[in-house]
Amino acid sequence: MSQSLKKRTEKGTGKKASPQPETYTDDDLNKTKAYETAEEEEEEPNHRYWVAMILVTLLAIYVRFNKIGTPDKVVFDEVHFGKFASYYLERTYFFDLHPPFAKLLIAFAGWIVGYDGSFKFENIGDNYISHGVPYIAYRSLLGIQGTLVVPIVFWTMKTLKFSVPACLLSSILICFDNAHVVDSRLILLDATLILSVALTIYLYVKFSTYRRQPFTKWWWIWLTLTGVSLSCVISTKYVGVFTYVTIGIGVLHELWILLDYKKGLTIPELAKHFFARLWSLIVFPFCIYLFWFYLHFAILNKSGPGDSFMSSDFQETLIESPLARLSKTVNYYDIITIRHKETDSFLHSHEAIYPLRYEDGRISSHTQQVTCVFDPESKEAEDANNQWEIVPTKENLQFDKGVAVFTNDIVRFRHIGTGGYLLTHDVASPLKATNEEFTIAHGDDAEEKYNETLFRLRFSQTGSGTKNKRKVVKSKATPLKIIHVDTVVAMWTHDDELLPEWGFGHQEVSGNKKIQDRDNSWYFDDIVNLEEEDPRHNYVPKVVKHRPFLQKWWELQGLMFYHNNLLSSEHPFASQPDAWPLALSGVSFWNDNDERKQIFFIGNVIGFWTEVGFLAIYLGLLLADQVTRRRNVHILSNKARSRLYNTLGFFFAGWAAHYFPFYLMNRQKFLHHYLPAHLIAAMFTGGLVEFLFSKNSTTSNRLTGANRLKATALVLVISIGVIWFFFYFRPITYGDISIAPEEIKKRQWLDIKLHYAK
Repeated sequence: MSQSLKKRTEKGTGKKASPQPETYTDDDLNKTKAYETAEEEEEEPNHRYWVAMILVTLLAIYVRFNKIGTPDKVVFDEVHFGKFASYYLERTYFFDLHPPFAKLLIAFAGWIVGYDGSFKFENIGDNYISHGVPYIAYRSLLGIQGTLVVPIVFWTMKTLKFSVPACLLSSILICFDNAHVVDSRLILLDATLILSVALTIYLYVKFSTYRRQPFTKWWWIWLTLTGVSLSCVISTKYVGVFTYVTIGIGVLHELWILLDYKKGLTIPELAKHFFARLWSLIVFPFCIYLFWFYLHFAILNKSGPGDSFMSSDFQETLIESPLARLSKTVNYYDIITIRHKETDSFLHSHEAIYPLRYEDGRISSHTQQVTCVFDPESKEAEDANNQWEIVPTKENLQFDKGVAVFTNDIVRFRHIGTGGYLLTHDVASPLKATNEEFTIAHGDDAEEKYNETLFRLRFSQTGSGTKNKRKVVKSKATPLKIIHVDTVVAMWTHDDELLPEWGFGHQEVSGNKKIQDRDNSWYFDDIVNLEEEDPRHNYVPKVVKHRPFLQKWWELQGLMFYHNNLLSSEHPFASQPDAWPLALSGVSFWNDNDERKQIFFIGNVIGFWTEVGFLAIYLGLLLADQVTRRRNVHILSNKARSRLYNTLGFFFAGWAAHYFPFYLMNRQKFLHHYLPAHLIAAMFTGGLVEFLFSKNSTTSNRLTGANRLKATALVLVISIGVIWFFFYFRPITYGDISIAPEEIKKRQWLDIKLHYAK
């Protein structure tokens, strides 16, 4: 997309006109004077652009704000991002995989209208109105952002000197895309991401018009603003790195051209260009990125639901929550409940035994079952089958009830419900043949297998020196790995596959040989036998400590990347990248069984297929041009080739940079991940339509006469198809009306599976 500025003088006035983009040709790489000899071209009147842009912007406002309060219930991932806004407003610490910028914006909208954050968006379908939630203010913020994308796309195309029909087509593909509209009407991060990507492309294009005036005021302004916008992209979601790649492609192309010795630049001058871009596009944006985290930590200064993800050093920087009052030092002979951090389930045992032979033919020890049970109301602590006495080893029998338990201590666990001791041994577990079975040993058997009942309490927080860290164990507060001393496996459970009927549908407990895995973490949840006169009832507030910002940021950054990589489990609406460009399938966002209404996230199939068609045509044009030039047949003018390879090539590269990397990812993927690529493909499509109808064999590459009529007719046909599809699928985009099953079946295009088709 290499463009440069050409200084022009208004006819008869001697005044300089506003900077205009100029394209590089092949000769530009070898001839410095190509800029001065480029032919000036007549532009369309500005009022046509303004009228068209205002019209399409008004349409964008209508489709995004129409019935924005419907449904008045929590929809899809509003359960996450609405909840995070509430945590910001209450200043309680939480953990999320995404950077804080967009979430801070959402919380700011709530703060502006005076909301206190008391509603926690717990479940899809929870009613906003009955809880007094200003959800329309939240959604309106995203609606404004989604609306702004449309004029920005239009003005980007105008800045690149495309015609009004081309600008209109690109903006209509975004304005009436069902997926973009849905994401702009709900409390999600994607509207902020798409706006930031669109703004970055526009600002970089604007910067390109000043390349002939390097280091002037406006050159610096547009370059710096490009960096600011890039920081907003990467500060919203980490897939923003693909936008960095896109801009990086353009920057490398610029520097490659400037490197040509015929340009006359000295090494110090080249270095100045390089470091200007390095500062404006990488260093300065990174500082802004860090600022959002600084604000994040400054606001979230109270202990909250995210504490368990962080190290104890980090937690000591937070003001204690009311939950901290329940945290007590654990002593030997305390009767406790043990809870798994990942699945929030209780360690459990009962008198039932493992079957002698499992369904796959493997043999068990045929002894007492040890499982995990989950209770959302936490009433399981009252069940003696979930209670365990923490007992010292024979070497430490002198320990009495007043001696505290420390991490790295070796202990035994006596099951209160049945009186035996927790044990693991070299027998395969029921569901994981490579893991060890956990069971209970009684009486003489427990004494004979004494070594198999010993477990080390290892502090589970990662970091330098934490493996053998010795600190007092506290209920609810100290994460532990319970390591079997004899066979060196970690106690572990999982909820992705439950035990069959003989195991009552409980979670399997087994010994994991990969003791370094983070999901081996447990904590002592409650001390059941704590007496009223016990001094541990007296609460002593902790002292809040200071920790350098960069240390907190580095810890959080590592945890974010780690947990992002864990999102590899299957999801019923996850899809692979090969299904995205043709919008083959979508995502069910919300459904109301009583009124048979639904919101289904799907792209505008007409628009998606149109973009793919023109992407394919473009590859054909490149191939044809290369083949004909090999035979010394020059069909395209230099100016046309510049637009084909540079301007349209930049858009094509941007689309590819935002699309193909998803094939390399193992994490869950959804259709909304394609929207940044779809945005760039929309601009590409408008540009290619104009290119196909321009006189590309002459020095002019503009639409004129009959070709303009043909291009306008094609734009009109595509636009009608896109708008028709949008309104045809409107009922499942807005979720405001129910339609008959036969009408739902008519909308089950491709692999789209909708509710209430029967």
